[in-house]
Amino acid sequence: MSEQSQFTLLGKRRFAPFFTTQALGAFNDNAFRQGMIVLIGFHLGLSIEAVSFYAMIAPAIFILPFFLFSASAGQIAEMFEKSRLIRYVKLFEIGAMLVAVYAFHAHQVWLLFVVLFLMGLHSTVFGPIKYAILPQALKTEELVGGNGLVEMGTSMSVLIGMMAGGSLMAMGDFGATAASILVVSIAVIGYLVSRSIPLAPATAPNLKFNWNPASETLRVMRYVVKDRTIFNAILGISWFWFFGTVFTAQLPAYTQTYLGGGEGVLNLTLAMFSVGVGIGSLLCERLSGHKVEIGLVPFGSIGMTVFAIDLYFSRPHLATVHGLSAGDFLVAAGSIHILVDLILIGLFAGLFIVPLFALVQSRTDRSELSRVIAGNNILNALFMVASAGLGLGLTALGLSIPQIFLCVAVLNALVAIYIYTLVPEFLMRFLSWILINTLYRIRNEGLDHVPEEGPALLVCNHVSFMDALIVAGSVRRPARFVMYYKIFNIPVLSFIFRTAKAIPIAAAKEDPALLEKAFDEIDRALADGEIVCIFPEGGLTSDGEIGPFRNGVERILARRAVPVVPMALRGLWGSIFSRRDSKPGRMRLPRRFRSRIVLAVGEAVAPVNASAALLEQQVRELRGTWA
Repeated sequence: MSEQSQFTLLGKRRFAPFFTTQALGAFNDNAFRQGMIVLIGFHLGLSIEAVSFYAMIAPAIFILPFFLFSASAGQIAEMFEKSRLIRYVKLFEIGAMLVAVYAFHAHQVWLLFVVLFLMGLHSTVFGPIKYAILPQALKTEELVGGNGLVEMGTSMSVLIGMMAGGSLMAMGDFGATAASILVVSIAVIGYLVSRSIPLAPATAPNLKFNWNPASETLRVMRYVVKDRTIFNAILGISWFWFFGTVFTAQLPAYTQTYLGGGEGVLNLTLAMFSVGVGIGSLLCERLSGHKVEIGLVPFGSIGMTVFAIDLYFSRPHLATVHGLSAGDFLVAAGSIHILVDLILIGLFAGLFIVPLFALVQSRTDRSELSRVIAGNNILNALFMVASAGLGLGLTALGLSIPQIFLCVAVLNALVAIYIYTLVPEFLMRFLSWILINTLYRIRNEGLDHVPEEGPALLVCNHVSFMDALIVAGSVRRPARFVMYYKIFNIPVLSFIFRTAKAIPIAAAKEDPALLEKAFDEIDRALADGEIVCIFPEGGLTSDGEIGPFRNGVERILARRAVPVVPMALRGLWGSIFSRRDSKPGRMRLPRRFRSRIVLAVGEAVAPVNASAALLEQQVRELRGTWA
């Protein structure tokens, strides 16, 4: 396995054409919508009441297809080859943009709303394909990086599309023509690029299409709620859209009344938020070590809350000066503080959303993924409607825009606590990620030897109290760990071990019942296709050397023959938590902090050849002369 930068995907045919196609689609969608807003608001001579009415119903018209057709779109994405479907969607976009050209020039408002509905339908159909095609095109270790690039590309395309569409439409008499040339050209280019997307076979070709959207929507939602972790991940994704919709919907009025800026300042604030999302999305791969690391999700939610609260305190009062240009705003007191808050809110939002999408993609059955994404889109639409209702409600109660930001920040914290209480795996992975990345600098070797699916037994030398967390934080699949019950019961770490479903074990002379229970639980885990990690020395090393492997591994394999993957930890001896003192958790100083350590993984050994002696030899060879 190669741990190259995610940007290398942009040079690969299995990803680059799809990435470009979806980015162009996001650009065009927002270029049309912003052009439509400028045309209706400034060039048709409509009353303020009429413009306000159209502004209120436009989001509803765009979102309506998500409620009506998402379930059907999920079925279509499962039943047919996806690259062909994308080409059909792009041809549909060209047709919609040709209608938009006529509507722009004829000043037909009703027809513009028809096109808006069609673009909502375009996004409804494309969504399940967009996120379901990634696991087919990317390797497991590329999934986070690929999602990060997609989210970055989407956020930047949305921003640039809005700016381009609005700016061109504002060009006086030539505006409609310029905007028309733009949206048709981008639609055509998107179609041409889509022709290079490689084949992505149907994941459920024998699925019988259900023509009843109501019953299919209910069935899709049953797929969504079937797995609690996936369902709560989807709730998290929908909450991201709720949170983001509140902020972006309030930014125009916030810019004018609290920042004292015009269109240039609005574009600047939108740019900072979008750039933040892009940076956060790209950072996910680096911070997660090329794996689906849901520990980043609580980290993201904490940052979103902290900097949204800080945004309230940075400018709680109305502006005293108005009509500021972007340049004037940048030199005004407190402006940099506000822009940094917006960047960091976006950055932590990116850290929040990318692992959630990757989690849904990695843990959902391929034959159901498009329909699960369709269900996700339905919930997203519901949350976006709810966010609009919340904004209107809080405004009606007399709250200012900064106070609305504060309310949403507090609500974000409460929602996060609720989700992490329901699924403690998120919080467990967060604590594990923080501990490991604070205490150590880890390099991994040979992680591709760990099977991507099916049962396997991992065997590793035992150097410190943190060994299980280090292995769990490096291996890309969730692993069940077998550990000495006294380590299992260490405060704080115990929460992590219990949430990770670690298996406590004791020596026969200490607790024979617990020993038998542990072997039974190991066998059940392997029978369920999980990977189990054991430390065959039976305890922590007292001198940094590898001790004799006990015969527990042979007993496990006698009950269930599975491949065995040898692993070795290097560089841990002498680091923090690396030595067993008189009691678990006690340390004698000095200890090395931020130690450079290596997790080396060898090739899998067939169960028929796997003996304690052979595995001990292989682990010794992997560790080498390191302690």
